[in-house]
Amino acid sequence: MNEVIRQLRNRKSVRVFEEREIPAEAKEAILLAAVGAPTAGNQQLYTIIDVTDQKLKDHLSQSCDHQPFIADAELVLIFCADCRKWYRAFACGGCQPRHPGVGDLMLAVSDATIAAQNAVTAAESLGIGSCYIGDIMENCEIHRQMLRLPAFVFPCCMVVFGYPTAQQQARKKPLRVEMAHIVHENGYRDMDGTELAEMLAYKAGERPYEEWLAAFCNRKYNSDFSREMTRSVAQYLKDFEE
Repeated sequence: MNEVIRQLRNRKSVRVFEEREIPAEAKEAILLAAVGAPTAGNQQLYTIIDVTDQKLKDHLSQSCDHQPFIADAELVLIFCADCRKWYRAFACGGCQPRHPGVGDLMLAVSDATIAAQNAVTAAESLGIGSCYIGDIMENCEIHRQMLRLPAFVFPCCMVVFGYPTAQQQARKKPLRVEMAHIVHENGYRDMDGTELAEMLAYKAGERPYEEWLAAFCNRKYNSDFSREMTRSVAQYLKDFEE
């Protein structure tokens, strides 16, 4: 196994960081990896917000589902799917661009998340841990004002970076679902309840599967933050309605 694959397989989310600065050259390497990511039509349909203001980090640690470690991160990057800059370039250049649609947004989200994963991979190679924060999609009105987000700009993911503590380095990476359930050959294969239970049973541990599943459903899928995320995303999508 080569070093890149080893790091990709071993990488885990880090939520406790050492009080240690990320050198400027390491930050630049992470950002260069991000902007060098694969991109649709070489358009780079994203904008990266580099959060350097500690007060802004503090606010984000509260608005993103009350996660204090966000404020402790040395590097906080928000990856925005950006359908605005090309739309404005076309308009300013005398073209007659159509209104950005949901398809444009999905392409931009793909671009932005690929760039984010490049940044995460680069950081891992430098011994710098990271954690994705999907909660940046929540609280649309708050984050739009906080980050000065105009129409056609959607904050699809935030990543926080820092050097992991010894405890975080030693922490075991959570198991993943068996590949046979994830990789479908030549088309989608709808799994029945039996296979779905087989796929997820290891997560229940010693608890009865149905009991664990109900608790997980309530804690994640039916949770207030999940409902808020759906509401906020729908609010952003209104920009893209014809």
